[in-house]
Amino acid sequence: MNEFPVLKTGAVAQYPMRRAVRFLTQVFGFVDGSEQRYREFGRPLRRWTVQLAELDDEEMDSLETFFLAEQGGYGTFTFTDPWDATDYTGCSLENPEAFFDFLEIHDGRARLVVRQNR
Repeated sequence: MNEFPVLKTGAVAQYPMRRAVRFLTQVFGFVDGSEQRYREFGRPLRRWTVQLAELDDEEMDSLETFFLAEQGGYGTFTFTDPWDATDYTGCSLENPEAFFDFLEIHDGRARLVVRQNR
Protein backbone atom coordinates (compact mmCIF):
# COMPACT_ATOMS: atom_id res chain seq x y z
CA MET A 1 0.00 0.00 0.00
CA ASN A 2 1.29 3.45 -0.91
CA GLU A 3 1.90 6.21 1.61
CA PHE A 4 0.98 9.86 1.21
CA PRO A 5 4.11 11.80 0.13
CA VAL A 6 6.12 13.71 2.70
CA LEU A 7 7.59 17.16 2.07
CA LYS A 8 11.32 17.84 2.38
CA THR A 9 10.67 19.18 5.87
CA GLY A 10 9.26 15.79 6.91
CA ALA A 11 5.70 17.13 7.17
CA VAL A 12 2.69 15.88 5.18
CA ALA A 13 0.88 19.23 5.31
CA GLN A 14 1.25 22.93 5.99
CA TYR A 15 -0.89 25.33 7.97
CA PRO A 16 -3.69 26.21 7.63
CA MET A 17 -5.06 22.69 7.49
CA ARG A 18 -8.49 21.33 8.29
CA ARG A 19 -9.48 18.03 9.84
CA ALA A 20 -13.01 16.77 10.38
CA VAL A 21 -14.37 13.75 12.21
CA ARG A 22 -17.69 12.36 11.06
CA PHE A 23 -20.23 10.14 12.80
CA LEU A 24 -23.41 8.98 11.13
CA THR A 25 -26.42 7.93 13.19
CA GLN A 26 -29.68 6.64 11.75
CA VAL A 27 -32.88 7.47 13.65
CA PHE A 28 -36.10 5.53 13.19
CA GLY A 29 -39.28 7.05 14.59
CA PHE A 30 -42.15 4.77 15.59
CA VAL A 31 -45.91 5.39 15.66
CA ASP A 32 -45.95 5.61 19.46
CA GLY A 33 -43.40 8.50 19.32
CA SER A 34 -40.41 6.51 20.50
CA GLU A 35 -37.16 6.39 18.55
CA GLN A 36 -34.46 3.86 17.88
CA ARG A 37 -30.94 4.98 16.97
CA TYR A 38 -27.97 3.12 15.62
CA ARG A 39 -24.60 3.98 14.15
CA GLU A 40 -24.19 3.69 10.40
CA PHE A 41 -20.54 2.78 10.84
CA GLY A 42 -18.78 1.52 13.95
CA ARG A 43 -16.00 4.08 14.13
CA PRO A 44 -15.73 7.75 13.20
CA LEU A 45 -14.44 8.63 9.75
CA ARG A 46 -11.85 11.32 9.28
CA ARG A 47 -11.27 13.82 6.49
CA TRP A 48 -8.29 16.13 5.96
CA THR A 49 -7.93 19.07 3.57
CA VAL A 50 -4.25 19.37 2.69
CA GLN A 51 -3.26 22.72 1.20
CA LEU A 52 0.37 23.13 0.22
CA ALA A 53 2.26 26.21 -1.00
CA GLU A 54 5.81 27.19 -1.95
CA LEU A 55 6.61 23.67 -3.13
CA ASP A 56 9.70 23.13 -5.26
CA ASP A 57 9.73 21.10 -8.46
CA GLU A 58 10.74 17.88 -6.70
CA GLU A 59 7.89 18.11 -4.16
CA MET A 60 5.35 18.92 -6.89
CA ASP A 61 6.59 16.01 -8.97
CA SER A 62 6.28 13.71 -5.95
CA LEU A 63 2.66 14.79 -5.37
CA GLU A 64 1.69 14.48 -9.03
CA THR A 65 3.31 11.03 -9.29
CA PHE A 66 1.41 9.95 -6.18
CA PHE A 67 -1.85 11.33 -7.60
CA LEU A 68 -1.36 9.43 -10.86
CA ALA A 69 -0.40 6.22 -9.03
CA GLU A 70 -3.61 6.45 -7.00
CA GLN A 71 -5.61 7.06 -10.19
CA GLY A 72 -7.24 10.06 -8.61
CA GLY A 73 -9.67 8.79 -5.98
CA TYR A 74 -9.61 5.09 -6.91
CA GLY A 75 -6.54 3.92 -5.01
CA THR A 76 -5.99 3.49 -1.29
CA PHE A 77 -2.99 4.55 0.77
CA THR A 78 -1.76 5.23 4.29
CA PHE A 79 -2.06 8.79 5.60
CA THR A 80 -0.31 10.06 8.72
CA ASP A 81 -2.44 12.52 10.67
CA PRO A 82 -0.32 15.66 11.24
CA TRP A 83 -2.03 16.37 14.59
CA ASP A 84 -1.33 13.11 16.40
CA ALA A 85 1.03 11.18 14.03
CA THR A 86 -1.43 8.27 13.79
CA ASP A 87 -1.24 6.23 10.59
CA TYR A 88 -4.64 5.64 8.95
CA THR A 89 -4.70 2.89 6.36
CA GLY A 90 -7.31 2.56 3.65
CA CYS A 91 -7.50 6.28 2.86
CA SER A 92 -8.27 7.70 -0.57
CA LEU A 93 -8.39 11.05 -2.31
CA GLU A 94 -11.81 12.64 -2.25
CA ASN A 95 -11.19 15.14 -5.01
CA PRO A 96 -10.29 13.25 -8.20
CA GLU A 97 -9.72 16.62 -9.90
CA ALA A 98 -6.93 17.64 -7.50
CA PHE A 99 -5.57 21.15 -7.79
CA PHE A 100 -1.93 21.53 -8.85
CA ASP A 101 -0.52 24.92 -9.88
CA PHE A 102 2.95 26.22 -10.72
CA LEU A 103 3.15 29.96 -10.12
CA GLU A 104 6.92 30.28 -10.60
CA ILE A 105 10.12 28.48 -9.68
CA HIS A 106 9.88 27.01 -6.15
CA ASP A 107 6.31 28.19 -5.79
CA GLY A 108 4.05 25.28 -6.63
CA ARG A 109 0.69 24.87 -4.93
CA ALA A 110 -1.53 21.86 -4.39
CA ARG A 111 -4.82 21.08 -2.68
CA LEU A 112 -5.83 17.51 -1.88
CA VAL A 113 -8.69 16.17 0.21
CA VAL A 114 -7.95 12.88 1.98
CA ARG A 115 -10.72 10.75 3.43
CA GLN A 116 -10.61 7.69 5.62
CA ASN A 117 -12.63 4.82 4.20
CA ARG A 118 -14.65 2.30 6.17
